[in-house]
Amino acid sequence: MKHFYTFIFLLAAYLTFGQTNKYDYFVQFNGNQLSKKVSVAEVLNHPLINKYSSKKPDFDFTKYTSVIQLDQKITIHGKFSDSIPYYQVTIPIKNRDAVTQFLVKEFKISDSNDSIAGIEDFGKYSVLTVKGKRQSMVWNNNYLVILELTKTRSKNFYDVPPPVLNDSVYSEESYGDPVEVVKAPIAIEAPAASDAAEEEYLYDGNPYEEYTLQQAELDRELAVKQNAIVKELFENGFTAPISSKINESADISSWLDYGRVFSSLYSAYNYPMAIFGGYDKFFPMQQNFGNFVKGINVDFYFDKDNARVEEVIEYSEEIADVMGKITNRKINKNIFNYFPAQKPLAYGSYHMNTKQALESFPSLTADIFQNPKFGKEDITIVTDLISTIVDEEATAKLFDGDLSAFLYGMKDVEVMTKKYGYDENYEETITEEKVKKSIPLFSVIFTSTHPTFGDKLLQLGVRKKLLTQNGNYYQIFGTEEYGTIFILKDKDVVVIANTMDYFNNGTGTFVKEIKKDLGKNYMSGKLNIAQTVSTFGKNAKESDLILFNKIAGQFSDITTESPKKLVDNKLKFIFKLNSHKADKNIILQTLDLADEMTSK
Repeated sequence: MKHFYTFIFLLAAYLTFGQTNKYDYFVQFNGNQLSKKVSVAEVLNHPLINKYSSKKPDFDFTKYTSVIQLDQKITIHGKFSDSIPYYQVTIPIKNRDAVTQFLVKEFKISDSNDSIAGIEDFGKYSVLTVKGKRQSMVWNNNYLVILELTKTRSKNFYDVPPPVLNDSVYSEESYGDPVEVVKAPIAIEAPAASDAAEEEYLYDGNPYEEYTLQQAELDRELAVKQNAIVKELFENGFTAPISSKINESADISSWLDYGRVFSSLYSAYNYPMAIFGGYDKFFPMQQNFGNFVKGINVDFYFDKDNARVEEVIEYSEEIADVMGKITNRKINKNIFNYFPAQKPLAYGSYHMNTKQALESFPSLTADIFQNPKFGKEDITIVTDLISTIVDEEATAKLFDGDLSAFLYGMKDVEVMTKKYGYDENYEETITEEKVKKSIPLFSVIFTSTHPTFGDKLLQLGVRKKLLTQNGNYYQIFGTEEYGTIFILKDKDVVVIANTMDYFNNGTGTFVKEIKKDLGKNYMSGKLNIAQTVSTFGKNAKESDLILFNKIAGQFSDITTESPKKLVDNKLKFIFKLNSHKADKNIILQTLDLADEMTSK
């Protein structure tokens, strides 16, 4: 009977393990896609790679090309929210015998007893095991798989000890995963602050030795489970893992299950939270976070003239509807009167509907705190209280949602600075003197349509001698060292800056371009690398300036944007590094630049 239950337990383990699209994370290197853009041989035979390999003879990139199919899909996936967390790497190979020979040479495997690793041949597949390591390397005619169950015993002696289970019992958790069978661990109770006997017991029994014994027992149990999973994966022919969440058109695509991340974090800290005396039961349920954000994709693209990263956040339908309203803001056109006519060195412009965000907050709060410990009336009271305290319309007018920042350049100015010293009696002295200094020229612009708050706040600053009024703008006291920062309020527009030289009444090529850009995106930004290096490099050391100029000669700018509209409940953020050149893939361009920079 004991063996029957053990068999049932292991069967449940590897059946659950084999489920598709139930991963907490999934990363896929689309070698078939990337190999169309750049030759893997060119990358691995690049002078910089060869230089690195020659300095580290034990780490030669090129030797892996003899056994791995780098023009095929390589995947990494796993779970960390299960009772049996694991990771798995799946690599397509060229030849089974070639992999065997490669691993024999790599791990110096021999027939002697002192060999650190060994290979077992099971007919349809082979397994490499290394002494002292849990990791299994398994391969057949088509794939090499690296697998490890990553469960560890907690070292926190204040954790609530796990239940003692007979080895003939198993159950299932919410994801259908079997609860780990534990053989009567030695329970170490948390000492009470006032109980000296309990505290003495904790250290008397050498808890670290007990921990080591428990971990060793766990390792043995996991080894049995891991062997069973390996057999199930390969006995009837291995099938490479797939995920519908992966973007096949990207060069590298990854997916993270947001809800399971929170479940894992909550579980990891659940026992320590008991110090709150049970009130942690009233905290937001971890599953609710997953009801808002389903998951996050991060995809990488490497083209000839740019490298691009796209982050895609997938929301639930309810949250996507809210986010769509928040990001689809109609920009206050008055803000453009204070945009520069020509492109600045760097800028970022962000526009969101504050009113929609505030109006949605109470309902979202109710969803987050859905908990059996709270009754519907309790949640209603909380949301009504928030709605009563927060006047959405009035609060939204303080900051409507338009925010833009610009960096224009540098300017040499004479500023008054305080110099601290000591006189002959060793008493501190403070003197003021004029010094020449290079300061960055900038502006921050936002909109506020509240009819009185802004003006009242400025007048309060004047009365408290924090501001000095000078016509239609207010100087901020004590900022002379930064070129004198001022606040300008023009109806709905508030400007904080240290220069007025770039305001152009909404005219110019840059204003025209950014209006078009912000018609599609709620967020947009850009950094001009060459101009920034030219402007700020004047004060850099010669060695640093040479480095900066090389980077500026290779790459033109960095841009970010995020579209207003959500597609299939997904919000996208795009980060792009653009190159001046398009004669070769940006990976090779980057290697060329790195090689040039390290060769001198």
